[in-house]
Amino acid sequence: MRAVDKHSGIPAYLQIMNIIKKEIVIGNLKSQDRLPPVRELQKTFGVNVNTVMRALEKLQTEDILEAQHGVGYFVKESKIINPEVIEILKKSVKELKEMDMDLNTTMLILEEVWRNVE
Repeated sequence: MRAVDKHSGIPAYLQIMNIIKKEIVIGNLKSQDRLPPVRELQKTFGVNVNTVMRALEKLQTEDILEAQHGVGYFVKESKIINPEVIEILKKSVKELKEMDMDLNTTMLILEEVWRNVE
């Protein structure tokens, strides 16, 4: 896990939520895994403890994490992506980079294509 980008314009708690979700999706965090303690996450992300708590509570509301009082936060359900999907995306991203496509434009195009494909 990495520190949040305080200059991205995206609220820190949302960045933390996305980082944790990504760790679950790629399989670094699995069902029933315990997250590091809040204070450790605070140092890792480089934010206030309240920001970490807000992210964890929202993930709990989304049914992604489960809190056990006095013990910590645990991954409720792991939704690991098939490795083949990641390989397909890697190939596509490599080709896009070779065509000098930037991330923001790629995301805009992906979102539009996603909406229009049945």
